[in-house]
Amino acid sequence: MASTSLLSPAAIATAAGATSITHLSLHPSSKFPVRNFLFKSISGNNRPSSRLHVSSPTDQPAATTTPAQPSSKSPKEETIFFDGGAHYGDLLANLLLGFTLLWLPLTLAAVSRGFFLRYRFTNLRVTVISGLTGQDRSDFSYKVIKDVQVVPRFIGEWGDVIITLKDGTKVDLRSVPRFREIAKYCLAMAEKPVVLKETGPKGF
Repeated sequence: MASTSLLSPAAIATAAGATSITHLSLHPSSKFPVRNFLFKSISGNNRPSSRLHVSSPTDQPAATTTPAQPSSKSPKEETIFFDGGAHYGDLLANLLLGFTLLWLPLTLAAVSRGFFLRYRFTNLRVTVISGLTGQDRSDFSYKVIKDVQVVPRFIGEWGDVIITLKDGTKVDLRSVPRFREIAKYCLAMAEKPVVLKETGPKGF
């Protein structure tokens, strides 16, 4: 029996043919329909498609919601129209008359007004501050003012401003400088007719 060498040309050709057949079996040619079917199934997109329903036109940019900006309008600021104490003439006149024992109580009252009493009129309210350290304070708005009267003192250099509130309370402001101007301001802020009710001049 003839033997065939493993390294003979016939064996090498046979081995090469077997290798090529194996290569063809692992990598099928594009002529086979099986390969095309496999590639189409792999490359195809089998995901379910979803449709978007847009109500606005597509050629316009989508509207964006911006947060509400805080109002730039600041609350009404309080401005001072008058801030001061009793008229200095009231204190001076009562000091001169205080040498008499009969006038001494009025002099002490004038000293108390001159050093410890303060009036403040702003565009929002009326403030009366009294006491040794200013601990006594009363405030009221112009909206509660019903009427304003003035009483001139001495020769009209200073005077009293009597403010009547809507609940019947009377606020007596003694020895107020520029009392007529302040009374008119109170009536104007209270939206009342600016007509002063003034009595005749009185003493100190």
